[in-house]
Amino acid sequence: MADSVSVEDGPAAAAPQPKQCDEPCPIERGMRLLGGKWKASILWHLKAGPLRFNALSRELGGASKKMIAERLKEMEEIGLVRREIISTKPVAVSYELTPFGHSALGILVSLRDWCEEHGV
Repeated sequence: MADSVSVEDGPAAAAPQPKQCDEPCPIERGMRLLGGKWKASILWHLKAGPLRFNALSRELGGASKKMIAERLKEMEEIGLVRREIISTKPVAVSYELTPFGHSALGILVSLRDWCEEHGV
């Protein structure tokens, strides 16, 4: 029979195709916010309260002041941190977490715990 259809040709044989993403998934969007170099460390060091730029720079150790300034600007633009000018002469600014920034700390705690549990 030339017209017969085998089980292999039927609709049940077709493997489900993965759904294409037109936009990044929530995990990817979150990683874009928190995943830049030094961003998570900046969030972590600001968890206890506001820090002046130089104090934060000392806490981060290996990061250049230029890199820290760039990351802080990015984080301020997306609402993770708030910048406050303390004085203009000499220039002194401090940074603190916004409520949005505080809401990311749980993610960092989970990441820290996961790394410690698996030795990474």
